[in-house]
Amino acid sequence: MNVKTTHLAIVAMASAMAYVPVSYAETDMEAAMKNPNNWVHPRANYSNQGYSTLNQINANNVKNLKSVWTFATGVNRGHEGSPIVVDGVMYVHTAFPNNVYALDLNDNQKILWSYFPKQEPSVQAVLCCDNVNRGLGWGHGKIYLTQNDGMLVALDAKTGAKLWDTKVVDTKVGGTLTAAPHVIKDKVIVGCSGAEFGLRCYLSAYNAKDGSLAWRAYSTGSDADALIGEGFNADNPHYSALSVYQDVNGGNKQGGSFKALKKEQLQYPEKDLGIKTWLKPQAVKNGWEHGGGSIWGWFSFDPRTNLMYYGTANPSVWNPDVRPGDNKWTMTVFARDVDTGMAKWGYQKTPHDEWDYDGVNELILFDKAGKTYAWHHDRNGFAYTFEAKTGSIVVAEKVHPFVNWANGIDLKTGIPDKNAAASTHQDYNAKGICPAAQGTKDQQPAAYSPRTGYMYTPLIHLCMTYEPVESKYVAGQPWVGATLTMFPGPDGVMGGFAAYNPMNGKNVWYNKEKFSAWSGALTTAGDIVMYGTLDRWFKAVDAKSGKELWKMQVGSGVVGNAFTYGHKGKQYVGIYSGIGGWAGVAMNLGMSNDTDALGASGAYKELTKYNAAPGGGTLNVFSL
Repeated sequence: MNVKTTHLAIVAMASAMAYVPVSYAETDMEAAMKNPNNWVHPRANYSNQGYSTLNQINANNVKNLKSVWTFATGVNRGHEGSPIVVDGVMYVHTAFPNNVYALDLNDNQKILWSYFPKQEPSVQAVLCCDNVNRGLGWGHGKIYLTQNDGMLVALDAKTGAKLWDTKVVDTKVGGTLTAAPHVIKDKVIVGCSGAEFGLRCYLSAYNAKDGSLAWRAYSTGSDADALIGEGFNADNPHYSALSVYQDVNGGNKQGGSFKALKKEQLQYPEKDLGIKTWLKPQAVKNGWEHGGGSIWGWFSFDPRTNLMYYGTANPSVWNPDVRPGDNKWTMTVFARDVDTGMAKWGYQKTPHDEWDYDGVNELILFDKAGKTYAWHHDRNGFAYTFEAKTGSIVVAEKVHPFVNWANGIDLKTGIPDKNAAASTHQDYNAKGICPAAQGTKDQQPAAYSPRTGYMYTPLIHLCMTYEPVESKYVAGQPWVGATLTMFPGPDGVMGGFAAYNPMNGKNVWYNKEKFSAWSGALTTAGDIVMYGTLDRWFKAVDAKSGKELWKMQVGSGVVGNAFTYGHKGKQYVGIYSGIGGWAGVAMNLGMSNDTDALGASGAYKELTKYNAAPGGGTLNVFSL
């Protein structure tokens, strides 16, 4: 029996159903997404909204939530992402070694099957920021697992038997997998990690049937490699400009900075910008060949246009002086045709990134007044609203006034107006840059409620000192080229949680948090928003006002994503605990120097007063 839904929830379900066109056969995943009792996608559904139409747990009764069961994963370190729930079975994943369990919700969470990958322990040394795995994919009768060692594995969803596997990246040159595989139509979409090892990263689409490669789009290199063809950026050709800045006082040297060009000064459209915007002198012969652009966030998809959306990460190396130019197509949000991989549009948010403002954060699709928009809270501290089909920028606003690397973004060009005082240069210790390299939000996904029209996003409030240094590229070895320290921003806290109106970028409400909010958000038709904190709280707040309605402490800090499901007429909410990720890796490894863990050690020293180390992984489930 389905959990009762309101009339508005039913309308929302009908809207979600309308996303599936009649031009192709509906997959089992798309059919399962129509049942609100399931949680079949890493972020609930293709739109990445993190929203559920279930409303049995609501703003009036959430204060009565109780713990109903837990599951210890038997694995320590950061537990990111959330389980998958399909028709009474829950699929649970862990941090390295990426074990998988299928739990029978009809029989007291009995383990139906388990899968234990055989991975070399040495893989852990290549993982940039903890031994994390962000979840599983489900579809076509299979469970899909990305192993940290670079393998994509398909398991039979009923038995756990391995059906096929394929190698996505090579750990010998610094490649790893941390993102959840996303099942879209007949494809399994997988990104890769490795920018901090000088990997030239890519997005790959595999055929769900047998694991064969359907297409691959690189983040740097030629248009052919990046799957950029005719019609790319047709509505905004200036996004394909050769350079968006004029050097000031030498640009890439101490005392230099960059002045944004006006639209009439731009040279566009240009071809092969993934090569041409990597200028000399370089740390390596051809910088784009080791250009980074990792892809490890959450992907969205609109079946009405057949476009999928994602972001690419920072350029390699973190020292900006040894890679002059805009460094396309790192730090970019892309829209691609899911069948062919060809790019429809691409917009670079932070040209010539000087701060490791990794750009992988999710794009959330939503409809308003007959149009579809894509909202993106970037690590650079700006939140963008795009017209999803064309990439045209509707809104680009700071999520908090403390963001100071740029004064604003020109909506006509999309170019950030960089603050010269925040520029970073080799062997110069730039101070007081906000936000820190972790951004105002890292991988932890935001959520959207169609009932309020608001975006709900976890926040990081850290600033930093940043000193680029000379670093030689060696295959398979860390290639960072910068030393960082991080410290709390001007509010005196390390984070918060806030609601924004995506149509004007304005803050609706804002709750301070002692530590950075490193948990993905959940919204529901019960007008609640849920998320976890690094000091072990799992919280529910009112979607309209932000008022705290309920909280309970779990066994370890939360870096996982809140989720919900229904079973036998009852709604449940859950979350992983198990501290880790960039915020907790230093604590997990016993690091104590302020610059350890790329600066996270100094910023999060106080976490040891709230967490045992290493953090133990547990799935926590609650109901009324």
